[in-house]
Amino acid sequence: MPIAIDQVESPCYVLDEALLRQNLQLIRSVAESAGVEIIVAFKGFAMWSAFPVVREYVRGATASSPHEARLAFEEMKTLAHTYSPAYVEREFDEICQFSSHITFNSLAQFERFQPLVKKFEQQAGRHISFGLRINPEFAVVATDLYNPCAPGSRLGIAVDHLPKQLPEGIEGLHFHALCESNSFDLENALAEIERKFGHLLPQIQWFNMGGGHLMTRKGYDVAHLIRVLTAFREKWGLKIILEPGSAFAWDTGVLVSQVVDIVENQGIKTAILDVSFTAHMPDCLEMPYKPRIRGAHQEPVANLPTYRIGGNSCLSGDFIGDWSFGAPLKVGDTIVFEDMIHYTMVKTTTFNGVPHPSIAIWRDGQGLQVVRRFTYEDYRNRLS
Repeated sequence: MPIAIDQVESPCYVLDEALLRQNLQLIRSVAESAGVEIIVAFKGFAMWSAFPVVREYVRGATASSPHEARLAFEEMKTLAHTYSPAYVEREFDEICQFSSHITFNSLAQFERFQPLVKKFEQQAGRHISFGLRINPEFAVVATDLYNPCAPGSRLGIAVDHLPKQLPEGIEGLHFHALCESNSFDLENALAEIERKFGHLLPQIQWFNMGGGHLMTRKGYDVAHLIRVLTAFREKWGLKIILEPGSAFAWDTGVLVSQVVDIVENQGIKTAILDVSFTAHMPDCLEMPYKPRIRGAHQEPVANLPTYRIGGNSCLSGDFIGDWSFGAPLKVGDTIVFEDMIHYTMVKTTTFNGVPHPSIAIWRDGQGLQVVRRFTYEDYRNRLS
């Protein structure tokens, strides 16, 4: 049963549990069919109120900070596969406490922190698996902001900076070269990795293919993905790990907002909402991309009421282009932004002190459950 938008307070993010389960079922089927492990990446989806559902299908999680690693332990009930571009000593004991795998971005970081991990292992009585992130220098991502293999990237070790024999203690390699990419991009990336790093693959136990595998997007060739993963796993005899972010929550929910004013300047009508692009949908400005609005024409249509949609912060650029509607907008109208659960809540801010949207889950048979409302104290407590 679809979300009953008229039951949702504005502004509010609403996750549709049934749609989330559809994605999770597909992800689990890929993992089982290909014989690989797929874990959730918190950088794309960290709505921990939904983790009890996620845990029914997927057990693992990946983290990039002490806080994400702790979230994995406390809310996903698992130790994290942790990678950071640079660890700092004051946080590293917490990283060890909540991690099963730790991947290093450079040999210098590995050499610096290996003794601390060994010390922790002796005290805790459990093993932590070390990995190195490699940079295949294979770029298919058009937007440099999201391209891990852009020229001069700080992420991962290029092949000419690695020894022929991996340092003792390294059990895995990790790469990330994709962003909302398809299985053919992955296949090409793996071919490049085999060409450059193939001599290192027999030296490891696990291989982490990072994120960017948008297997839940309509039209994604899931069967081809399974073939690619299976062939690579069987060829090299490795445990294979994927950690997609967007795929888990892709098209699983909305951001409900309301028109609070309509202004006109030089012939441009702007509908100002009770949400902000820069504060609540920052990916739209960073990528950039134009989100879909339910019931609206994505591009202007002649002779239809057309509006620029603006946010409620004082940033002049807090708007995205124009949409056309079947009827003129008026104050109080509901505007529903589609696909606003991944890479939204994880990146929101309280810029300008604009109220943060509530967070809710829609469950078939149970209706709407608001799991979080934000207050002045949430804004104040981020400051000093």
